Amino acid sequence: MKELLAKLNIRKVFGYALYMLLVLVFQTMFLSQIRPLGVCCMFLPAAVVAVGMFEDPVPAAVFALILGVFADMAFVENVVLFTVLFPVLSFATGFVCRFFINRRFFAFIFTSIAALTITAVVQMVRTGVEDAFSASMLTTVLLQVFWSVPPAVVTYFGPAKWIK
Repeated sequence: MKELLAKLNIRKVFGYALYMLLVLVFQTMFLSQIRPLGVCCMFLPAAVVAVGMFEDPVPAAVFALILGVFADMAFVENVVLFTVLFPVLSFATGFVCRFFINRRFFAFIFTSIAALTITAVVQMVRTGVEDAFSASMLTTVLLQVFWSVPPAVVTYFGPAKWIK
């Protein structure tokens, strides 16, 4: 227990807590109100990827788990979707960045687009299980990913890169 407390950086914990609060408030209060063509932007997966790129896999997954719990509480239609999905995305990003890809902007964009696509497809599959699949669901997935890329660009240059 002493080793864990010795490794724990209180400044970093508060920094990521503030980052999580800002990301959730921006997503739920601002971006959920803007719906071009009826599709809402979802940039939380990009924030999870950003933390996964700049942290080790396990701390990034812990951050993503907590963010996923709060995101599931913020979005009424989800029960445990983000709580399960976000830690997996963050851990996978941290692992891949540690061994295979660099932490540069283009790698971040491609990883974020993959995470945004995975999140949108999982949301589509969950909805498709409850209702019937349709072509409009695929259009919604593509539009959600398209609208989510500009805020994802901002998350690369945001606090996840500055907190050390």
